[in-house]
Formats: sequence, structure tokens, C-alpha cells
Amino acid sequence: MKGLVLCAGKGTRLRPLTYTTAKHLIPVANRPVVYYTLDFMKNAGIREIAIVVSPENKMLFEEVLKDGKDLELNIEYIVQDQPKGIAHAVYQARNFIDEDPFLMVLGDNLVFEDIKSVVEEFNTSKSDAVVLLARVSDPRAYGVAVLEGNKVKYVVEKPQNPPSNLAIVGVYMFRPAVFRAIENIKPSWRGELEITDAIGYLIQNGHSVKAHIIKGWWKDTGKPEDLLEANRKILDNIKEECCKGKVDENSVIQGRVSIKQKTIVVGSVIRGPVVIGENCKIINSYVGPYTAIGDNVTLESCEIENSILMDQSVVTNLSGRIDSSILGKGVRVFQNGKIPKAMRLIVGDLGQIQF
Repeated sequence: MKGLVLCAGKGTRLRPLTYTTAKHLIPVANRPVVYYTLDFMKNAGIREIAIVVSPENKMLFEEVLKDGKDLELNIEYIVQDQPKGIAHAVYQARNFIDEDPFLMVLGDNLVFEDIKSVVEEFNTSKSDAVVLLARVSDPRAYGVAVLEGNKVKYVVEKPQNPPSNLAIVGVYMFRPAVFRAIENIKPSWRGELEITDAIGYLIQNGHSVKAHIIKGWWKDTGKPEDLLEANRKILDNIKEECCKGKVDENSVIQGRVSIKQKTIVVGSVIRGPVVIGENCKIINSYVGPYTAIGDNVTLESCEIENSILMDQSVVTNLSGRIDSSILGKGVRVFQNGKIPKAMRLIVGDLGQIQF
């Protein structure tokens, strides 16, 4: 069985972060989001994987993931030239898939559930598709499925009046029949080929489409608040590690805290769960729970919690605490203390500042 990860989206809801990187490469708990998707597929027994990318982010993925050998995977890259929908992205992979069944995952979805038995059952069944579902309180933002037993009766995309509370979580298993379905559907009102329409075509033409309802945690990381929630969830499960950096006697480390090599902590308080990358300086600062700090970050005379700080960011001399925030690579936040006091801001498109 092969794997297919869709990573061609532009990530407009995560701008300005996605002006310089793909949304699937934004770190959560100091690992790019797509790593968790690849772990999910690897745990399901998948080793041969294609990643569908856009022309502008192909090089970024190649730099981070290369050919996948470091992850014990074989990774290929397929370019979707134009954003014409999920079904269109799937169709670009038809030569890679050939006649094999495949597991397809949306690259910005995090699913923490072992589906190896579901994959094995699909491999030995005569079904042409399996759709993973989860019960949600408000299904209007999702594709929604209606079941008859364990079979999918029909699906509808983002309905205003949902016929059920079963949302499609962005994980599917298909046989090559889905390519013939995609060839026979038309673009939606959005001008895109919808995967829900392809699934509908399979159902209407006598193909067996089954459902699997997951019970574990899952999240679409399409918005900043989703990234922070995912960060909290993952940090909740980290194990306490021996400090590989240097912590002076005037610092206090409480709870589950991971500190990588070449990082120094001086006169600071760190309360886990927290992960701190390599070559960081934490000086006279407070780092509160659910904070992920990347590599080469400097914190001095500041307080921060429940946040994500990417590589090379610098936060110094702040009178207030930073909370529920995401700082991109190389971001500087500081207070110079001089008079006359004023705020001096250099903020990119779609940036957000709250005091």
C-alpha cells in the first residue's frame, strides 16, 4: 500500500507565517507539522510516499525531508501546478499510485490514532474506499458523511444544515477506481474538484465506500489557534528528558522540560511541559507551560507561556507577559526603556498585535 500526502495549499489563514514557508512545515512542539503526518503513515505500515506540493514550495519540502531516508521512508514529490482542489491534487498522483491501493492524508491534519488494523482490513477487503470520520459539535466547516451501518450513504461538503455530526477528518483509503471517479466529476462552485464529489460518484456507481469513526484526538492546523492547541496536545505527552544544556544554580526547572545541547539557562524559571531547542539563551526570564522554543532563540528579561517561538527569534526586556502567541523565524520583540516612550512596529502583511 502506498501513501499520498497533500501539501499544496497556500495556507492563507496562517499568513504572514506562510509568506515564507509552507504551512505544513510550521513547527509544532519543535517538529514540522508534516512530520506527525509521516509518523502516522509510517505507524500504519506505509513506507512509499508521494507528497503533492505547489511549484513555490517544492524546494522547501525537498530541503527539509529530502528523499525520506532519514525517516526510513521513500519520498517522491509531485507538483500540482494550480490549486484546483483536493481531488485534482489526488489525480496528479495517478502515475505514482499505478494500480495500488493508497492511504491519503491532508498534510495539515494531525490524527493521533493507530489505524494499522484499518489499513490491513482495507487491503484484504473488496471496498474501493474508506473514509475516516469523527463526531464534532459543529460540522458546518467540514465535509459531512451519512452512514448506513458501516457504509457511507452519501457525503456533502460544508453544509449549512448538516445531515449528521460525522465530519471527514482528512484521512482516506482508496483504490485506483477513485481516479475514474475524478475524471467524471465537474468543478464545484469554488472552481475546484472536490474529493467529496469523487466519493459521491463512487457510491452512486455501485462501489463500496466504508467508514471508520476515530476516537482519538485530531486537528486541522489551518489557523494560529489550531497550531497552539496542537502544540499543547503534543507537549502534554512529552517525557522528561535529561537536560543537555547548562542550567545555573539560580534557575528553577519544574515539570517535564526538554532542553537541547548548547542551550544555557541563567537565573530563570521554566515550568513544563516545555521544549527548548539547541543553542538558545534563556536569561532572567520565565518560560511557562505549553511553550515550544526553536533553535538559536534568545529570551532575556521577559516572560512567555503557551506559545511557539521559531528559530532565531529574540524577545528581550518586556514589562508584560507574552501569551498564546506564535513568533516566526528571526522575529525580534523588545522594549528599549528609553524616553520618550513609544511603540515602534515593523509588521508584515496580515500581522496581528494585541496589547
